[in-house]
Amino acid sequence: MSDPYASRTPVHEQELDGFGTVRVLPLDAAADAEVIHGWVSEERAAFWGMDGLTRKQVADVYAHMDTLDTHHAFLVVKDGEPVALFQTYDPEADRVSECYAVEPGDIGVHLLLAPAAPDGARPGWTAALAGALVAYVLLGLDRTRIVVDPDVANEKAIARFLKQGFTAGPAVVLPEVDLPDVYLPEKKAQLAFLRREVAFPG
Repeated sequence: MSDPYASRTPVHEQELDGFGTVRVLPLDAAADAEVIHGWVSEERAAFWGMDGLTRKQVADVYAHMDTLDTHHAFLVVKDGEPVALFQTYDPEADRVSECYAVEPGDIGVHLLLAPAAPDGARPGWTAALAGALVAYVLLGLDRTRIVVDPDVANEKAIARFLKQGFTAGPAVVLPEVDLPDVYLPEKKAQLAFLRREVAFPG
């Protein structure tokens, strides 16, 4: 099977033992809209605030994000199959900055995994993928600390981050954002942090 993403240049590429090669591609708002729209429309992705949007509206959201220097979106593919939507952002330019003391070198991330394959999730896959993304952010982008803000009710995601070495911060309420180009409803989130020296000791 040919890889439809082969011609796109990744910002990060990593071989995951036993799983295959993961490539982190800058999101193409138009080309990737169909895949992303399918994921964010699912009930499990309600926290992303895009359920109910049309495919064009989702494409418009990411086309707008592509004009920003502070927020970036990526499509993560494994051996030619899309496996996750990954976003990075400058916490100073995000509503999360109202909820904790931002440090120099901080970077925020959001991760939405693709639905499990028909043959089921493979043990260790999510941790391996997260490890590759952590390497890209902390080493590739030379940042010193990651902040994540999963839904406070998403115990599975929170447990996954803690297992990955993150330290739980406070539970917070991210304020509503109502701008011409973006609307984000208020949301309750559990902050968690991962420092580079914890992820990559020595």
